[in-house]
Amino acid sequence: MKIGVRVHDFGKSDAKTLAKKAREVGFDGVQLVLNKAIEGESGLAGTLSKEKAIGFYNDFKAEGLDIFMLGAYFNPVHSDKNKVVSLTEKFREHLKFMNDFHAGYVGSETGSFNDDKWTYNPLNRTEEAFQEVKRIFKDLANSAEEYNAKIALEGAFGHCMWEPKKLKRLVDEINSDTVYYTVDIYNYLSNDNYMNHTKIFDECLELFKDKIVIFHIKDFIVEDGNIKQCCIGKGIMNFDYMLPIIKAKCPNAYLVFEGSKPEDMKFSYDFITNKLANC
Repeated sequence: MKIGVRVHDFGKSDAKTLAKKAREVGFDGVQLVLNKAIEGESGLAGTLSKEKAIGFYNDFKAEGLDIFMLGAYFNPVHSDKNKVVSLTEKFREHLKFMNDFHAGYVGSETGSFNDDKWTYNPLNRTEEAFQEVKRIFKDLANSAEEYNAKIALEGAFGHCMWEPKKLKRLVDEINSDTVYYTVDIYNYLSNDNYMNHTKIFDECLELFKDKIVIFHIKDFIVEDGNIKQCCIGKGIMNFDYMLPIIKAKCPNAYLVFEGSKPEDMKFSYDFITNKLANC
């Protein structure tokens, strides 16, 4: 299996520097969020081009790295509708140039009525929220079909697609072969359900099946009753249970470290690769 990293977790720099850092750890590829990773890149629409995309592809490929996913995450239910329009067009622009990046997917989560906080709001769990998210991503799926591109959507406990079956319903109703799943088990967890994280994992595999294309790899601890992300391999995420199943059932999915600290990455990379080698 190929293992990658959200490359801006190394900090913001130029593509060649980030590629070298990722390669030094041993990663096979990256999740690239241009405006967070690359100095001088904007989060605004109208700033990408075929030439720029090919240039970034070449920078990462020179270190033997693939671009697993372009992160173009945005909040489709943000109260600032001008912002929604702008970021929707930015996502569409990523779809347009996805193949010039030689990227696998363009990814996003499904947003929150808490705007830039991306946290729980009771409105997130309404039919209104579902329909608005569907409207926007149905439109983007049409663009993905036009550009021969692929979308990876991700659920999270505090977002509009707050449980796996809601995300499954969304993808079913969008009804496009261009839409796939990113699974981030940590994102589905709360202080009340974390003991059931392997059951949530099982539910994702049962619902999403072979349309899972990315697993975000994270670990967590519990402090004073609150879950907290930690160094991969030093928490209580049950990788002994999950990794053999991923390897057997989703062998072509990418494993992507997300939110790791640079000083932890080599330890975590060795931890995950050793687990995979022994299952």
